[in-house]
Amino acid sequence: MPSKNQMAFKPGDKAVYPAHGVGEIKAVETREISGNKQTFYILRILENGMTIMVPTKNVKSVGLREIIDEDQVDEVFAILKDREFSVDNQTWNRRYREYMDKIKSGSVFEIAEVLRDLSLLKFEKELSFGERKMLDTARSLLVKELAIAQDEAEEEVFKEIQKIFKS
Repeated sequence: MPSKNQMAFKPGDKAVYPAHGVGEIKAVETREISGNKQTFYILRILENGMTIMVPTKNVKSVGLREIIDEDQVDEVFAILKDREFSVDNQTWNRRYREYMDKIKSGSVFEIAEVLRDLSLLKFEKELSFGERKMLDTARSLLVKELAIAQDEAEEEVFKEIQKIFKS
């Protein structure tokens, strides 16, 4: 039984694994590794079919979390629409590292900031290959989670996000 600080997922549940996106819990299995019995969530990432085994006791430390709820969806869109920030003039590789850390955090809000910042930066200058790839990653992670959270088609969420950055 999971302790208070652990989430209890069951097969069929959707969960977010940092930097990989939304996955589905396929099974909860107990396996013996080096003589120790451990229970794992078997998570299949929806985007690419990759399977990840997450020890149930490590859920917090790896950042596995539930899909956001409707209130949080509104918060994500508020971040995307926010223009009250400035893209600082640090070097692209420092900015890249900072954005990568945000994506790896698994926080939907930090991923939304990366998407917003890079989308707006694109209007000011040409993005590097790494920044373009990161923009695509952030967009893909957000679209998938927002679509599931809102029970909406990914294409619709993608169009909604595109509209925000057209102006």
